[in-house]
Amino acid sequence: MRILLVEDDPRIGRFLERGLREEGNHVTLVTDLAQARTKVEEEWDVWVVDRMLPDGDGLTLVREARRAGNRTPALCLTARDRVDERVEGLHGGADDYILKPFSFEELLARIAAVTRRTRAHPEELVVADLLIDLAGHRVHRGDVEIKLTAREFELLRYLAERPGRVVSRTRLLEAVWDTSHDPGTNVVDVYVSYLRAKIDKGFEPPLLHTVRGVGYVLEAQPR
Repeated sequence: MRILLVEDDPRIGRFLERGLREEGNHVTLVTDLAQARTKVEEEWDVWVVDRMLPDGDGLTLVREARRAGNRTPALCLTARDRVDERVEGLHGGADDYILKPFSFEELLARIAAVTRRTRAHPEELVVADLLIDLAGHRVHRGDVEIKLTAREFELLRYLAERPGRVVSRTRLLEAVWDTSHDPGTNVVDVYVSYLRAKIDKGFEPPLLHTVRGVGYVLEAQPR
């Protein structure tokens, strides 16, 4: 899961970032509204936003996004415990509210709840004759089962969730690998080569295409 975390308290921010990463999420931490505004148009599964930020109310970010048509699930963190302020947050576009101090387990549960409510989670992804069983972590092309490593599966899943869309190497690196990887690494190209050999070799039509200078796309149409 890709999480945008907006929290100005260094201690809380580091703790949440580390904990969410340890749960297998890809987390970007920013510390004020100005930074958050530069990130909201990127692709996220959920925002976790503190209301009391040094340059304003984090709820402002959510309101602006909703007016622009952005429906990314948003969970607001706050030390404000007045009922009217919580109601204000929910009417302002937040999908849930959590009061500080809170347990990390509660945060995880609330993130799971808002993403479950606001997004459909298909059990399978299908591109042409390629079928990806998300729950069983199994892949078939036609009648043939294809064995993938965990990393290859995540790479394929990410591309299959965006069929026909070109995804950059940088986005794949952030989404499938830990963002601490050197951005100059060729690990994405290497794993795309591994994946292509498994899902395309011996099958027609080829599904995994390279768009030179841009990235990769999963689709049945030739590029």
